[in-house]
Amino acid sequence: MNAPARARRPAHPVAWWGWALLLATAASRTANPWLLLLIIAVSGLVVSWCRGDEPWSGAYRVFLAIGASAIAIRMTFYIVFGGAEGTTVLFALPSIRLPDWAAGFRLGGAVSAEGALAASYDGLPLATLLVCVGAANALASPRRLLRSVPAALYEVSVAVVVALSVAPQLVSGVARIRKARALRGNTKRNPANLMRTVVVPVLHDALDRSLALAAAMASRGYGRAAGAAASTRRTTSALLLMGLLGLCAGAYALLGPATPAPVAWGLLALGAAAAVLGIAFASKRVPHTRYRTDAFGARDWAVLLSGSAAAMGSIVSAAAEPGSIWPATNPLTMPPLPLAAAFGVLIAAAPAILVPNTPTKAGPA
Repeated sequence: MNAPARARRPAHPVAWWGWALLLATAASRTANPWLLLLIIAVSGLVVSWCRGDEPWSGAYRVFLAIGASAIAIRMTFYIVFGGAEGTTVLFALPSIRLPDWAAGFRLGGAVSAEGALAASYDGLPLATLLVCVGAANALASPRRLLRSVPAALYEVSVAVVVALSVAPQLVSGVARIRKARALRGNTKRNPANLMRTVVVPVLHDALDRSLALAAAMASRGYGRAAGAAASTRRTTSALLLMGLLGLCAGAYALLGPATPAPVAWGLLALGAAAAVLGIAFASKRVPHTRYRTDAFGARDWAVLLSGSAAAMGSIVSAAAEPGSIWPATNPLTMPPLPLAAAFGVLIAAAPAILVPNTPTKAGPA
């Protein structure tokens, strides 16, 4: 007699968010359409193989639609207000002459292939960033993420987790209500009917979930903190504030080309050290217990490392072949594929093999 098959443990939510943010980092460092489309394809592959049947698992499609709308909006702005110009005119719209103080803008006029390509190069990175965030929302469990944060950040993390789970919960609520409408034979699509039978029930469901969450938090003693001396509270607050300012300054210095890299990394390291010390001090006054520790295993580290390969590949390509990372749009040429960055993004597809959402076969009992 065979024992029932047991599902493999999903990857840690911190690993999924780290993997997605590292993919987003790679996407933010390039405008190459082939590389960005490859990142979208890899994130879609991993989501399709690794997501479960939870309510938030359908968030990826929503973020895909939001990303496509970002590209469409950027293209619409170019067609209406103008931007990069070129010699290859696709079509011309009726134009309106603007005053001299609005130089650089236009309403209507000629739409060139070079300008349309530049607009798509502007919108595609933003769409890719949104898709990466959608992949993290579809893969990471908000409940496990909340259990994994330090005790000092528990109250802040509750707000962050609730905010991150809004989109997945709304998606699941709309799908549930649409199914109920279909079972009742209500197929009308006029705005008044949709407002009464879809929007109002979704908002009512969200309010019910919020009240249930508040009641559950109150019953578990949420917000209770141990007593601490005033000097300890001031030291903790100062360390957390210094850590936050150091992290912000280091991140800004890394993004800006004017600051030397050693100075930027030094600011980032000092900010991180101050933040860690502040969290350690603050954790002593927050009695936060866990029924079952959610360990960060070898597969979780492998997921993070696969995402870091994408970021490292983009850095190597930016140093070795900057022209392929930021391709030109005038004249019209086929952008080359940066090989190092593409290889790193392909390595980022490893979670589809490492943590697939398939049950493991049990041996004979």
